[in-house]
Amino acid sequence: MNFFEHQDEAKRNTRKLVLLFILAVIAIIIAIDAVLLFLFGSVLSEPMVSAPNTLAGLISANSSVLLFGAGGTGAVIGLASLYRNASLKDGGGSVARQMGGVPVEADPKDPLRQRLRNVVEEIAIASGVPVPEIYILEQEAGINAFAAGFSPSDAAVAVTRGTLESLNREELQGVIAHEFSHIFNGDMRLNIRLMGALFGILILAIAGRRILSGMRFSSRSKNNGGNAIMLFAVALMAIGYIGLFFARWIKAAVSRQREYLADASAVQFTRNPQGIAGALKKIAVHSQGAVLEKDSEEVAHMLFGQGSSAAMLATHPPIVERIQRIEPGFREEELADIAKRLSRRTRREAEEEQRESKKSSRRAPFDPRNIIEGIGQPDWERIVAAAAIAAALPVSLVSAARSTEWAPELLLCVLLDDDETIRDQQLFTISKKLGAESETQVRYLLTSAMPIHPEQRLPLLEIAFSALKRRPAEFIHRMLETVTDIVHLDGKVEVFEFLLAKVISLHLTDAKNPSQSRTGGRYLLTDLAQSVQDVIAILADHGHSDITLVEKSYQAGIKSIGFEQAPMRLPADWPSALDKALSNLDLLKIKEKERLITALVETILSDTHVATQELELLRAIGSALHVPLPLLSQDTPASSG
Repeated sequence: MNFFEHQDEAKRNTRKLVLLFILAVIAIIIAIDAVLLFLFGSVLSEPMVSAPNTLAGLISANSSVLLFGAGGTGAVIGLASLYRNASLKDGGGSVARQMGGVPVEADPKDPLRQRLRNVVEEIAIASGVPVPEIYILEQEAGINAFAAGFSPSDAAVAVTRGTLESLNREELQGVIAHEFSHIFNGDMRLNIRLMGALFGILILAIAGRRILSGMRFSSRSKNNGGNAIMLFAVALMAIGYIGLFFARWIKAAVSRQREYLADASAVQFTRNPQGIAGALKKIAVHSQGAVLEKDSEEVAHMLFGQGSSAAMLATHPPIVERIQRIEPGFREEELADIAKRLSRRTRREAEEEQRESKKSSRRAPFDPRNIIEGIGQPDWERIVAAAAIAAALPVSLVSAARSTEWAPELLLCVLLDDDETIRDQQLFTISKKLGAESETQVRYLLTSAMPIHPEQRLPLLEIAFSALKRRPAEFIHRMLETVTDIVHLDGKVEVFEFLLAKVISLHLTDAKNPSQSRTGGRYLLTDLAQSVQDVIAILADHGHSDITLVEKSYQAGIKSIGFEQAPMRLPADWPSALDKALSNLDLLKIKEKERLITALVETILSDTHVATQELELLRAIGSALHVPLPLLSQDTPASSG
């Protein structure tokens, strides 16, 4: 399956989750009412009063009690779920912090932390998404990890201390690729929704345990009312554990198959089965396995490995089965030999791997057949290319991109014009909007590390986004205004300027309101035909100076869509037209977005040359449609097949 099919399946899984949740709530309500019916039909019945001796009679006589029980149970579950959803509205970082996660600093001195940051940044750059927040669960010795959030814009990746200390670089890369798969496949959003929904059910188990611990106080009362309270306490505890059973059942139903898919995607990412297979083998022989010390009940379905020792309705397939899916010839007996050979990694090894990762490698080719399949699933060549680009970035700029204090100024710096007169006006605008200190920082970066290669600009943006979104909302608003002002000072908008402004605006909007982000809507391409034609025309126009070639590229894209009689119309103000068109097209169904991206690729590939402007514009369009396009090579001949 490709990115669009995974997103479609995630939507179906969400609907299944809602159905299972409703069924579980109904079952719990029936159980609560059955207990109330028993109590009011026997224990609380006065001996001198003739109680109804049929089920219908009992229900009729106690209908108000049953309605109260049903309404009360539904309200408790519903309110608890709403409360948990509200506590998760800030996205993946909040989940990581609730699990005890500690953020990885921008410039870690610890080589293990630096290696983790390098691996995460390389896969993010290769995938065309912002670098997620990175956390370490410092108190956890087991080997485990998870990705959390509603969208790539608010995603967080967390690994345990045991993961850093036990895995080598290729194994860590396999684990991180597995977690990125959950980000791209829609699992991450489903998982965080699952946390909110299941908390309402789990609250009864929590209440049951609390009542159990306080039951000794209720034994003082010897009348019927006291007995009824004791019986109800026991019943509520039992029903709470039934709720826990349902919660685990739902999590198991939703997550087990997704783990197999994420393992397979990790192999496709890294083209190295030994990476993720090695990580799974180490979990199998590790003294603590993947088990977490902190209660992992809520997040069990989003972990890399089974987070608890409970075997009933496990959220993950057995480790050996996962290894055998990757290595069909693997036998469980081999684990004993692995355990004997396994020795603890040293920091010297980690430092050596860090040096090796900085070696340049060949760039990933611009292969039209793989672009669609590569969305959300960057292959090994792209990861290698991303590592090479990241290694070639000036150290001072990488440090600035990772810094909350310098990231905004770095992004403004790459927007400055080559013309000295216009650049002075832009610097004055920065000083007026953001203050003299910001202008000073921009000037420092301009003189110390500029200019940079065009292909390095987007990776710097993706690295800087994590730091940028931590700034206050008021500052972000002023910065977006500043970006708009400085890109319009020369009377024209360059493609990269449009890309930077669009991507920053979209990612920051999603990060500030993660629960409101979306991957697809309900419209068809035919419903938004004019917007489709505008986007294809603008992309074609930026790839060629010859109007004949522009027309040829446009018609190639239109033909791919299947539109008939669609003459080209170039908008006079392309940034405004494109901005409006993209806002409309973000409401397309997910499979319609796949057709549109395919058409845009066909537009670019109508000739044998891929221009930098075309790729930057394609990345901007992809971001606006919530489709993370992978790293694409620039100024590379494109095959026509």
